[in-house]
Amino acid sequence: MKRSSSVIRRVVLAAASVALAAGCTAQAAGSGGGSASPTKGPTTSAPAPAASGTATDAPTDAPTGDGKPPSPSGTTATPTDAPSGTPEPDVLMGDGDENEQVRELQARLRQLGYFDRAPTGFYGTMTAGSVKAFQKKQGLPRTGSVEEATWQRLLGASRKPTADELKPSTTNQLDTPDARCMTGRVLCISKESRTLAWMIDGKVVSAMDVRFGSENTPTREGTFTVERKVRQDWSRLYHTPMPLSMYFSRGQAVHYSADFAARGYNGASHGCVNVRDRAKLTALFDQVKVGDKVVVHW
Repeated sequence: MKRSSSVIRRVVLAAASVALAAGCTAQAAGSGGGSASPTKGPTTSAPAPAASGTATDAPTDAPTGDGKPPSPSGTTATPTDAPSGTPEPDVLMGDGDENEQVRELQARLRQLGYFDRAPTGFYGTMTAGSVKAFQKKQGLPRTGSVEEATWQRLLGASRKPTADELKPSTTNQLDTPDARCMTGRVLCISKESRTLAWMIDGKVVSAMDVRFGSENTPTREGTFTVERKVRQDWSRLYHTPMPLSMYFSRGQAVHYSADFAARGYNGASHGCVNVRDRAKLTALFDQVKVGDKVVVHW
């Protein structure tokens, strides 16, 4: 009996010893220690958890793995003084300029129908508007100023202005002379263009701006002759001076008007033909003879 109990005890102890050996092996394999079989490749340590904050928290001059300083974060800024786009072309003529080149510009624009008055040599809003119209027609940028491209295009489209085109004898543009003005010595006066042209055998010798009578005191139209000339005269009807008078139809005359010179077309005469350029009229007065033809027409 004792022998049987002893045998049973040895069997139980042996079984317990095997069970404990199997449990230790499994635990060692799970923790990566002990004599567990190796994996197919080397294991790498897991990366350390990122520190709070971003990469910009590190010193900007900290060396990188290759010994070079790190590139700055973000996009490289463009220097503020760096040129951007195409440079603006140089302006040859623009607003406020006043010189002879501007006068030539205006004369050339007038040839092409973009400038409707006598050149002044001053670059103002009207000149800028004319330049814009020309640039639009030519397919150029509508700047209103004259750059090299605009100037060269204008030179190619127009001709060199004559002396009279640069400094015309009248502010208003002369219209086509009436047929009655084409022969002899004629004071050819147009109500349409408000001009007086002194013509000899169909050629214009000189010209000047004029104004006429109001609706209540109109200037008569037709063909007349110079009846008399009075260098210093006075209107006894209207009590106004009438210097350099050349009478052609009873009391109506061509004469200088200080009011016309001062107020322009804001006023009117009492039927006479007013001239505002005294110097031009003085020269004309000395050339005209009694008996010369006078034509007043539309």
